[in-house]
Amino acid sequence: MNLLLFDDGELSPDGTLRLRDRRAAHAEAVLRVRAGDRVAVGRLGGALGEGRVLSVAPGEVVLAVTLGTEPPPPSPVELLLAMPRPKILRRVLQAAASMGVKRLALVGSYRVEKSYFSSPLLGPEALAAQLRLGLEQGRDTRMPEVLVRRHFKPFVEDELDALFPERERLLAHPAAGAPLEALSRAGGRALLAIGPEGGWTPHEAQELAARGFRPFSLGPRALRVDAAVAFAVGQAELWLRSGGR
Repeated sequence: MNLLLFDDGELSPDGTLRLRDRRAAHAEAVLRVRAGDRVAVGRLGGALGEGRVLSVAPGEVVLAVTLGTEPPPPSPVELLLAMPRPKILRRVLQAAASMGVKRLALVGSYRVEKSYFSSPLLGPEALAAQLRLGLEQGRDTRMPEVLVRRHFKPFVEDELDALFPERERLLAHPAAGAPLEALSRAGGRALLAIGPEGGWTPHEAQELAARGFRPFSLGPRALRVDAAVAFAVGQAELWLRSGGR
């Protein structure tokens, strides 16, 4: 945890923050804070700053909070991701939030087990908990938006263009031959589609290609989805900054 993230209602009018949950346990056991120490803090959806430790007691840490620094800019990359199995989804959510991805659409695919959409992890509170862990890691305060769509075809046909207008559209696909750097760039933001382990089906890849997604290869190695997300987002950001080809 690189940031003690708090909600707006937790901060007292006098600027003190009283922690009595996992954040306090982390500050005590990992950061080993003592009175007078300073730690990084952030208001969810707001500014970053520092907290001066006023007191430490078993199970409780009290901070005097000063805010004034803007969070880092969001990533120019957004994600369209075939729903991974829950264990991997936790890692994906945390990684995406830590990298500054601010919109993530989780969709069904022929190769996605229908039971994945019944996971308790997709509940609003469970999603928010995983995203907060990523924000704490990346020292960010702005919560990503997560869209869950069980059916691939209606989402692609009816919602995709309205939700993600004016984006470069990229398709990480095992069957692609060219690397990302071989593609030219026309815009400054990208929507990156990553399929399930094994990739999108040929039909799904064709549907995405028909809507402007350009396929590229992540290389010869078979990657788990959580590794592919981090690798591909990093590549896409570098590609956008460098102007494409």
